[in-house]
Amino acid sequence: MMRKTCVPRALKGHGFSRAAKPIKGTVGFSPRGSFFSALRIPSAANAGSVVVAVLAWLKPCPFKAGVPSDVSLSLGWKAPQSFRRAAACSLLFLASLALPAQETTLHVDVKLVNLFVNVTDKNGSIVGGLTRDDFAIAEDGRPQQISVFERQSELPLNITLAIDTSGSVRKDMAEEADAARRFAHAIMRQQDQMSLLQFATYVQELTPFTNKVALIDRGLGQLHADYATALYDAIYLGAERLGPRDGRKVLVLVSDGGDTAKNTTYAQALEQALRNEVMIYSIIDVPIEASAGRDLGGEHALITLAEQTGGKSFYVSEGGLNKAFAQVSDDLRTQYVIGYYPKNQEPGRTFHRVQVTIPRAAPDAFNIRHKTGYYIDAPGKGK
Repeated sequence: MMRKTCVPRALKGHGFSRAAKPIKGTVGFSPRGSFFSALRIPSAANAGSVVVAVLAWLKPCPFKAGVPSDVSLSLGWKAPQSFRRAAACSLLFLASLALPAQETTLHVDVKLVNLFVNVTDKNGSIVGGLTRDDFAIAEDGRPQQISVFERQSELPLNITLAIDTSGSVRKDMAEEADAARRFAHAIMRQQDQMSLLQFATYVQELTPFTNKVALIDRGLGQLHADYATALYDAIYLGAERLGPRDGRKVLVLVSDGGDTAKNTTYAQALEQALRNEVMIYSIIDVPIEASAGRDLGGEHALITLAEQTGGKSFYVSEGGLNKAFAQVSDDLRTQYVIGYYPKNQEPGRTFHRVQVTIPRAAPDAFNIRHKTGYYIDAPGKGK
């Protein structure tokens, strides 16, 4: 936690002095984009207009020995610059109040909705160079104003690699481990974190989150086969562990799509991923293309999970495991982040659907991928 204290110039002349009880405020930015502030104004303040300027978030405060701390700002997650700028601007307000002779609390709670967006053309090629003005956002059909726009190649990645080690994909396990190892070495930077899960009858964490690829290598050497397939358990638990982390949250699944454990449902797994803002990338490894026992329903589920969460699906048969992992890496390095503060929300909804478009282009000119929406209520207890 980083703490900065200063006397904002905007507060001088409004009854704040060395003897006055200081104004105290808390500014926070949660991993899910919630921005909140609580300001307590002392009774010593003069009645009238008080401009609370929270520009300390954008520029360090000058410190002078002996100057009292009239404002205390507590900053948590280190967000990208435009996130900080947008959030700070949201707190610039005029409080025209006749303050009573007691402490008054003002509270602001604003939800910043973050969308990680990929754009490709008709040929599947990545489209870069788009600007804020190229995009439009609607929530439940209601236009929204873009507050944040950035390319997110530098935002930290939190990746959980979940590998199916059930009997149906046992013969490919060594090849999957080799391809996953190359993927980890290629994509990991110092600011990134990766964890490793294997799932068969049960879900097992082989390596907790780390930025050391040697630990990922060690975990991949511990993969072992079992019989059943707890696919949806792996998605549910993987998303749950990714949820509290800062930055982009990605679950890379390597599986044939079957789920035989039947502990968690598809709907529960998808909801958990959406609630925790996790993008799912499905690498579909079909052991035998023409097999009568092929789980087409499971394959479709992996494709839909990726589409609903803003990720993407790839078939191993279309170029091999190494190509599939490389495509995941390319996709994650070429994302736009678009953020907005919801306005005119439709009351009574617990899930809000989001649509991103490029109005200047023909409807079929681009393929735009992003999560389909977000939840605003608390999750139910249990699975």
